[in-house]
This record gives sequence, structure tokens and C-alpha cells, in this order.
Amino acid sequence: MVIAIDGPAGSGKSTIARLLAERLGFTYINSGNLYRAITLRCLRKGISPIDPEKALACAREARIDYQGQKVVLDGEQVDDKLHSDEIDAWVAQLSAIVPIRHVVNALVRTIAAGKNVVVEGRDITTVVFPDAEYRFFLDASPEARAKRRYTQGVSKLSLEEIAEGIRKRDEIDRNKAEGSLKIADGVSYLDTSDLTIEQVYDRLIEKIQL
Repeated sequence: MVIAIDGPAGSGKSTIARLLAERLGFTYINSGNLYRAITLRCLRKGISPIDPEKALACAREARIDYQGQKVVLDGEQVDDKLHSDEIDAWVAQLSAIVPIRHVVNALVRTIAAGKNVVVEGRDITTVVFPDAEYRFFLDASPEARAKRRYTQGVSKLSLEEIAEGIRKRDEIDRNKAEGSLKIADGVSYLDTSDLTIEQVYDRLIEKIQL
């Protein structure tokens, strides 16, 4: 079974997807972290994440997998390195490179093959698993998303700078040549701006028949 969750940065989809996977005993796949791992690999190798040819070669050469809920890049668990301001500054632009999207989408499908999974990202319900048994789109206002990011304490930016970065990220995500962020027909939409994680979980689990 595939539970697919899309939504903009900071909408709560990563937290809720991980929680669903833990409680249901499913495998958790965060497609955004795969793009972040490729961005990290590019930066480590001195490659511009927006150089289409070099970034694509870097993506194809990368060995990326999940161990439990942890991303493993070239044999190293890198989850704690994927949400820096530097990664945030580049990942949306890298993920807009269409051939890199193909690499990541193929990787997601490979990881998910034959498993019960909760997969989250930007185009999971529209491109990667359009026929998933359950499809959700989580949303929240830019202000609510910026506040969540700020209170995580992982960014050195001000609340206003984070909010502006989120707006720019949304603009890139909604205008990608392929895999753009959008709400597909038949997807269950939920605004999480004023909801706790447990409330979001309850709303989603009501719709999931196991």
C-alpha cells in the first residue's frame, strides 16, 4: 500500500508522514531529503547544484538509500546535515532540473517496491504515485510555516528572512517544468495552519482503511 502526501515546505507533511509510518508499521520515504542529499553531495564535491550536467552526473553517481527512517548517502547517515541554511538555499533550484527529478523518482519507486510505504514530497500524488491508495495534500500559510521553521532552531535566519525564503521556494515549486507543486483531482486537502500534529494525524487516519 502507498500513502502519498504532498505539500509545500513547512506544511507538516514530513512530521505527519513519519508519524503515520511509525504507527502503521510502514516504511517512510521523504523524497525531499533525497534531493537534499544530492545537493549536499554536490556542495561537498565543489559542484554548483544548478549546473544541469554536473549536478545530474553527481546525482547518478550517488549511492542513496534509507536505513529505517535515515537517509544514507554514499554509506554515511546524513539526516542531521540535510536541513542547513546552505542546503535550503540550493535544493529547490536543483530539484527543478528535470533529469534529476527522473533520477529521484526512480529511486523512490525502487525503495517503495513491494512495501507498505508512506511517501511525501512535492509531486508524489501527481507524478510518482498518481494511483496511490491514499493521496493527501497538506498546506499551511507562509506565516505559519515560517514560524514552525524558526522555532525548530536549526536556522540562523530571522523569522522574516525564513518567511521570504519560503515564499521564493513556493514560487519555484509551483512553476517547475515538471513535477510542479499542485493539488491533483481526487486528493484530500487539509490546511494545517491551526492544527496540532495529533489533530492532523486524526484527520488523515480517519480516511485510511487498513
